[in-house]
Amino acid sequence: MSTIRHITLPGGFVAAGVKCGIKVSGKEDLAIIASGADAAAAVVTTRNQVVGAPVQWIRKILPKGYGVARGIVINSGCANVCNGPSGLKDARAMAAETAKRLGTTAGKVLVASTGIIGHRLPMNNIRAGIAAAASQLGTGHDRAALRAIMTTDTMEKTSVAPVRIGGKSVTIAGIVKGAGMIAPSLATMIGVITTDAAIAPAALHKALVAAAGVSFNAITVDSDTSTSDTVALFASGAAGNKTIAAGSPAFARFAEALTTVCKELARAVVADGEGATKVIEITVTGARNDAEAEIAAKSVANSPLLKCAVHGGDPNWGRIACALGKSAAKVDPRKLTISIGGVTVFARGAGRKFDLKKVESHLCGKDVKIACCLGLGKGRFTALTCDLSREYIAINADYHT
Repeated sequence: MSTIRHITLPGGFVAAGVKCGIKVSGKEDLAIIASGADAAAAVVTTRNQVVGAPVQWIRKILPKGYGVARGIVINSGCANVCNGPSGLKDARAMAAETAKRLGTTAGKVLVASTGIIGHRLPMNNIRAGIAAAASQLGTGHDRAALRAIMTTDTMEKTSVAPVRIGGKSVTIAGIVKGAGMIAPSLATMIGVITTDAAIAPAALHKALVAAAGVSFNAITVDSDTSTSDTVALFASGAAGNKTIAAGSPAFARFAEALTTVCKELARAVVADGEGATKVIEITVTGARNDAEAEIAAKSVANSPLLKCAVHGGDPNWGRIACALGKSAAKVDPRKLTISIGGVTVFARGAGRKFDLKKVESHLCGKDVKIACCLGLGKGRFTALTCDLSREYIAINADYHT
């Protein structure tokens, strides 16, 4: 039994993860994370037009993206996507079975599934897994719960942030899975965040949407948005602080700590990108507005040519300029400046002479920084991606349904 705690560090939460035979590997594949009583809940989900039954279920019980819930049940190894009415029936059954064990109703249990698309869930295994996980809640199974949501991940991804609010100690903790099919749109792969702060559901959702915008929405591994992306945030209120209201100083402190957790989790996803050897940070400044800066930064982050160049240690600024220029953001090469590792390689429409060895040395490191100033305004945005290696191709070529 693992006694390492992370997702249950905030007061009022329990978690467990078990093996129920969904994954061919025989590893943990079902988890329950729950509050001991009704908790404020907020969620963000994928904008892919093809969505899994679990996402449909979440949108049914939390139509505004926030409300009250008791917890979430998650399985890996099968995404429960594109299974028609049967898929939604299975998602509802997962919620109902978990609710029975938690002493609540199905409408207060979120569901998330990740894995292969187009396969039905083995519901007999799922029911047995829910029973087993429920029996282990509160017995120190945080790490097993985290392993149970992982698929092609090679490392466990967690983050914890303490914050003082209204004289009370508040804790925010998060876990996430994800390594491939990463280009989130309003969410990430599968993430769960808990806090013992007392905060209204609408304010909780506002904080989550803002945090996701600069973290999970700012990363890409392969430009593919999943059918199952979900981030769920639960607040138990166990810290005993005065209920946080949106727009208050307390809300600002809470939102800052939540953003820290989300950014750390998002960076961990990029660092664990399938076949990745480097994290690439692309900062675009000088755009006409923040929206165009985001468009430009993501265009560079999603460029397979640029990602391959970085993997090979090649300071090919032409690929950066090309990726900027193909985006929908306004780009004028006469005003554009590009630097790699703090060294200017392109300015005012032409390449610059630069210290090649210094730039190549930077590209050999695990953290690569690319800065692009468009010279057109005050807009800025930072995107994170990883290099594209031969191993990425091998992983996804060997992955079969």
